[in-house]
Amino acid sequence: MNRLEFLKKIKLPPLTRPSVKQMIFWGITLVIAGALFVFARGFTACWQVTKLPGRMPDTCTNSAQNPTGDYTPQPGETAIAIPPTPIPEAPQLALPPAWDGASRINILFIGLDARDVEKQDGPPRSDTLMLITVDPVSKTAGMLSIPRDMWVNIPGYGYSRINTAYASGEGDKLPGGGPGLAMKTVSQFIGVPVDYYVHVDFNVFTLLVDHVINRFGCIEVFPNEKMILDPIGSGPDHMVLTPGGGRNLCQGWKVLAYARNRHTSGGDFDRAARQQEVIFALQKKVFDPSAFPVLIADAPAIYGELSYGINTNMAFEDAIKLAILVKDISRDNIKTGVIDTTMVTFDNVVLGGQAASIMKPIADKVRILRDQIFTTSGPTSPIAQGDPATLMRNEEARVRILDGTFTPGMDQRAGTFFQSQGMTITEVGTATEAYSQTVVIVYGPKLYTLRYLQSTFGVTSSQIRFSPDPASTVDIEIRLGSDIASRIP
Repeated sequence: MNRLEFLKKIKLPPLTRPSVKQMIFWGITLVIAGALFVFARGFTACWQVTKLPGRMPDTCTNSAQNPTGDYTPQPGETAIAIPPTPIPEAPQLALPPAWDGASRINILFIGLDARDVEKQDGPPRSDTLMLITVDPVSKTAGMLSIPRDMWVNIPGYGYSRINTAYASGEGDKLPGGGPGLAMKTVSQFIGVPVDYYVHVDFNVFTLLVDHVINRFGCIEVFPNEKMILDPIGSGPDHMVLTPGGGRNLCQGWKVLAYARNRHTSGGDFDRAARQQEVIFALQKKVFDPSAFPVLIADAPAIYGELSYGINTNMAFEDAIKLAILVKDISRDNIKTGVIDTTMVTFDNVVLGGQAASIMKPIADKVRILRDQIFTTSGPTSPIAQGDPATLMRNEEARVRILDGTFTPGMDQRAGTFFQSQGMTITEVGTATEAYSQTVVIVYGPKLYTLRYLQSTFGVTSSQIRFSPDPASTVDIEIRLGSDIASRIP
């Protein structure tokens, strides 16, 4: 009989469904086996009867007696290397109080040095520092560009180039990291508070500009010298720009390359001026009456897609408020300036063991430029002056009241009440649906009226909707809910 025939004659017992008792027995057996395994593993891991190399787990009862877990090897034993403690990330800058929409606001735009980013050899230095200010009271704005080699006092570090502030804050893990120290440094140097910072990486900037170009057309610039545009780093793509008339840039990387190019006669000063030129060119596209409502509607989706490359301590809602405000600030009311060769002296120092060229500011001349851009009423007093009711009355916003409580006569009563408070009521009516909470629709940049509703009636951010519409017959629409209606006499 061969082996195969032998196996064929073996008869296995028929499979039967286990009884409830058998299932309970095997279940208990598995639980006991698991518990014995856990006990055995913990017992051996916390063995103390004899010396063993390595580190005892923190869960052992006497691990507090040897908090480091170090053990001195005995003769003939080999020490086991303990992995180093991970280096913590730089703490993020805490969000400042929400912008009230009616106070002067100063924002630092930070561009990082592409060479440092590519090398990934330590924290990058800042390549661009531009301080932007917006004053809702006077409906004015300004941009001040600061050269990267400016010799300034960096809080806690002493004098150095201003572009090292970001790297020092990141490298030493200061509260707020690089942006926090850069904001403090610029604030101390220029003499105005810096409320927010924004840093957009090169890739996301390119994508944002591509979005604008694809929807609304090319960006027009006016080069004053021959320039060769290349993307970041070396590459086969390039574009030659010649002076004389406007030139259309129809790809995001070309706009970025134009803004970053420093190989002209003015070097970094020319580049700062081109960066401001690009901002105005984008402003012209973005704030076009036919484009702005579309972009505001697209903004949440765009931000959700590209927020990975946008670093800021400004809330998205505050950014929308700011955009609505800036939309109505004309180009003539935006002052610009670059700290240039007339405001500095040149010198050479040794930084990190290497010779370095620096620019020492002439304080009086920098102060004059600062005062030209930052109006005297705003830089040192960022909070709008006056009580909310007075500011609201002076703004003269056109307001529509819609009753969302369906109480007979409530629309007329509310209109009369708000008018008695100094509000300009131009329309009253009944809402198309009922509202338990009041909703405020903002069609135009009348933010003092919005601030009044927030401070007087407790309207929260979740109750405010921005819907910019230049064709609207009102600036603010109040859809009255029962929360405020109960307070209307």
